Amino acid sequence: MPTTAAPPRSELVEHLIRTRIAGEVATPRENNLAHYRELANGNRYFWLGLELGDRWTDEQDVLAVMAERCGVDEDPEHRQGQDTIDPELTIDALDRAATLLRKAVTGRRRVLVATGHPGGLLDVHAETAAALKAAGCELVRVPLGLTADEGVVSQFAGVAMYERGASLWHTHSPRPMAEILDALAQEGEEPPGLVVADHGWAGCAAQYGIDTIGYADCNDPALFLGEAEGTLAVCVPLDDHVADPRYYEPMTAYLLDAAGLSGS
Repeated sequence: MPTTAAPPRSELVEHLIRTRIAGEVATPRENNLAHYRELANGNRYFWLGLELGDRWTDEQDVLAVMAERCGVDEDPEHRQGQDTIDPELTIDALDRAATLLRKAVTGRRRVLVATGHPGGLLDVHAETAAALKAAGCELVRVPLGLTADEGVVSQFAGVAMYERGASLWHTHSPRPMAEILDALAQEGEEPPGLVVADHGWAGCAAQYGIDTIGYADCNDPALFLGEAEGTLAVCVPLDDHVADPRYYEPMTAYLLDAAGLSGS
């Protein structure tokens, strides 16, 4: 459970900007545009487990969605320097995510929580998992012995992660999530009713047809496109690896409070 009190919306906006979770973020404009171009050119690494077909072959279309749903600068002539995430869009997405969390609790749905960003978002996901479990949801247990991308799929504090060489790794790959979902099916288990994850883990789950809440940075457009197409339920825009993971605590507290889980 978060020890930080849930801030009102106005204070959270200020916090997101001050800590650069949103507002003027560290991700440079050049990096954002390069990733949008790679996605449009069909580089599947940037599709994050989603099947985008030939629907997003124009990088300007990708930029337009990112301006609308993430808050990056919509000007295609802005090609260098700073870029932005709109904190209001971040909080709007947290509100939508809270609605799905409430539905999961009401329906006693099985939930799978996972992260490819253990250095940044692990606490966000672990606190969400703990709150859902305390409220009566069953957390999906990852089958033992799963391997992907020359590593193993592990689970700590209710959160699935990618482990390699006895260390938790940052990964955008969809393969670990695919291994989990395929193994559950092979063991005769129902798929999760809700997935809370980020990047390739979230994209893969959404592509499997599972209600998914995903967190994504402004240089990872695929999940925003998935939300625009209705494949992904909610995409929360944020800088996914700020200077101190504790900066996410007020955001997590806001999410859990909005979901009615802060006292679970």
